[in-house]
Amino acid sequence: MANHSQNGVSRVHHHPDYYLKDGNITFLVEDTLFRVHRHFFECESQFFIKEFAKAPRDGTSDSSAFRLEQVTSANFEKLLWVWYNRTYRRERMPKDHWLVILDLSTIWQFPEMKKLAVDELQNIDIEPVEKITTYDKYEIDKSLLLPAFKLLCKRPSRMSTEEGEQLKMHTVLGIHEARERAIRSAAEGGCRSPTSADADDEELERILNDVFNLTPNMHTTNRQDTQPQGKKEVPIIKTPKSGANGATSNGATGTSSASGPVRKVFQLSMRCVAY
Repeated sequence: MANHSQNGVSRVHHHPDYYLKDGNITFLVEDTLFRVHRHFFECESQFFIKEFAKAPRDGTSDSSAFRLEQVTSANFEKLLWVWYNRTYRRERMPKDHWLVILDLSTIWQFPEMKKLAVDELQNIDIEPVEKITTYDKYEIDKSLLLPAFKLLCKRPSRMSTEEGEQLKMHTVLGIHEARERAIRSAAEGGCRSPTSADADDEELERILNDVFNLTPNMHTTNRQDTQPQGKKEVPIIKTPKSGANGATSNGATGTSSASGPVRKVFQLSMRCVAY
């Protein structure tokens, strides 16, 4: 369906891939209508289970679609892709794709999808500082950061000022301590003019485990009620005001005015990750 405008007001259109004939829940994201399957949202997300229960008749048509605020249609499409990917083999997607899924699955409390995003990010080459800040933000198991910490300790140069500003102070101090201990260990092993890169791998891992307490913590990794740091609590739901003309839909095409009343709003008050 084409995206029309009338008197300068944008008209919504159906998503070409995710407006399904047999769908039973409709969302409006920006100017795009998605009609998908309620089951996926209710099978693990306590957030959506509660919100659907508050308005059991909403989302059943274009004119009563649940509106998702502060999320783009392109990012919502990435979330749906996890369920509706048409290939049997999961294709390799770039880092930014999985960062979006990690963000939304955390906010909307999809623990299994969050674990999938983490598993995929583990297979992608990410700069150590970015990986540490991302995993810290989403409270992901710190033990998965051992390779990133090792890279920072083994490289010849210390962290730059810009890198240090991205990390928390205790992380910066911890890396400094680990580098110093690695140098002492290498010196005690007989290395002349040692650097932190000269320390034995096994010894460096022991040092990092000690400094950062990198004991695997599945509870932290799998928490489904965790909001990213710096974001507000569970998004606020409110009913938007009606448009001036009160029109909600076009009976001939089934499209809805983007400015018309959509009965429920998922208000996502979240800080965006820089992708």
